[in-house]
Amino acid sequence: MPIETHEPVHEPGAEADLPGHEEKPQPKQLDVAHIMRVKEEYEEQLLKLPNVVGVGIGYRSAEGHQTGELALIVSVKKKVPLANLTPETTIPNELEGVPVYVQEVGDVSAY
Repeated sequence: MPIETHEPVHEPGAEADLPGHEEKPQPKQLDVAHIMRVKEEYEEQLLKLPNVVGVGIGYRSAEGHQTGELALIVSVKKKVPLANLTPETTIPNELEGVPVYVQEVGDVSAY
């Protein structure tokens, strides 16, 4: 025999209608083909910058957690404070609408 409860039933996403509950904004998803084209167009130029060891496509991270937002990932040996960079050696935050995330990876070597 089913047990009856007096708890309200909510449809997924209905929590946003309740007081004190706001729906979290979903990350903007870009067209993967566009991101790949931007990577191909700028990869060689980015790899010429000092400290850059790789360029890829992946999910951006914030505070150690993936945000779900696709981005161009620029891997560097060590992150350098912006004040220590020149305009010519600064990696942009965005390229053609694609967010750019700088990720420190340390020294990279093949075995």
